Amino acid sequence: PHPPGGGGGGGAKSSATVSRNLNRFSTFVKSGGEAFVLGEASGFVKDGDKLCVVPGPRGPEWQENPYPFQCSIEDPTKQTKFKGMKSYIAYKLVPSHTGQQVHRRYKHFDWLYGRLAEKFPVISVPHLPEKQATGRFEEDFISKRRKGLAWWMDHMCSHPVLAQCDAFQHFLTCPSTDEKAWKQGKRKAEKDEMVGANFFLTISVPAGPGAGLDLQEVESQVDGFKAFTKKMDESALQLNHTANEFARKQVTGFKKEYQKVGHSFKCLSQAFELDQQAFSAGLNQAIAFTGEAYDAIGDLFADQPRQDLDPVMDLLALYQGHLANFPDIIHVQKGALTKVKESKRHVEEGKMELQKAEGIQERCNIISFATLAEINHFHKIRVRDFKSQMQHFLQQQILFFQKVTQKLEEALHKYDSV
Repeated sequence: PHPPGGGGGGGAKSSATVSRNLNRFSTFVKSGGEAFVLGEASGFVKDGDKLCVVPGPRGPEWQENPYPFQCSIEDPTKQTKFKGMKSYIAYKLVPSHTGQQVHRRYKHFDWLYGRLAEKFPVISVPHLPEKQATGRFEEDFISKRRKGLAWWMDHMCSHPVLAQCDAFQHFLTCPSTDEKAWKQGKRKAEKDEMVGANFFLTISVPAGPGAGLDLQEVESQVDGFKAFTKKMDESALQLNHTANEFARKQVTGFKKEYQKVGHSFKCLSQAFELDQQAFSAGLNQAIAFTGEAYDAIGDLFADQPRQDLDPVMDLLALYQGHLANFPDIIHVQKGALTKVKESKRHVEEGKMELQKAEGIQERCNIISFATLAEINHFHKIRVRDFKSQMQHFLQQQILFFQKVTQKLEEALHKYDSV
């Protein structure tokens, strides 16, 4: 099937043009992919804007950030303005490369996300956690959002391109008290010309003999990745649903069932109490203690999802955001490939000069390099994240069952002296 957009420009009229994508709402057009491939993007690329794709062991990758850093997000504080009329939540950010703390509100994160999503057509900018649930200052919601923002921040800092971009650095380093500097940096980011089509101008790719990409190969790699993201999205949704259900059962069902068992043991010990024989007192106490142990185990079940299942669901939420970004990124790359195929056909039909077609191919090459670098980066951090989260999940599960075993062992020892 033919990828969307880019109908063939037939007839003698179109002597040297590659047809326009008629759907101006297509991602390929909106992202500036089309304008760039057709050679219409122009702008002066400053040294600070240059981005490099370099050959890596698994194919093209973004050049590493030479000054890697992290940024912690501390528990948020409630702040007020207009003499206490309006309250809001501010998060304390401490970037490791400056060590200077700054306070940022959710709306600042939101602004940054909007800038970056517009600037980088083939980079997956992580989605922010939901703006608010009901009851804005509910502790649970706030701590959940902080965890979501912490994951978000980690992905921003781990991305070689996003971590170094000016708007993000301004966000991390501009002193919270300096309103004027904040506005200046904000305006500068909003006036940035290297967005959309011009973003592609900033990318330099491996050159020289043997450095080019085989279009067929790129196409099959991107198709493979497309199938992968679809499958991953389905299974992440499934796991999220299952984990949610399981957590709900532990918090309500399991707790109730264990406490029913505990209650029944207590009733038995109360019945035995009526016996009033001195030698059976120890047994009654041991059975009552067993009842309490089951009660406590019920509570352990109810608290457990917060330790192990919730963090897994936080991670899945972040990745579902990434997966939602990839169809557009893939569409930009596909649009570029379509233009190359068209231009080759036009050259064969004598409707386009070879030089122009080579330019189109060269610019498509840049988009392909960037897309493959982004795909590579995604896999790298996916392996890192899921490894550490699954380790954490299993460690917490083991601790949990150790606590349960300990309760049961304590109950068992109560019978030793009966």
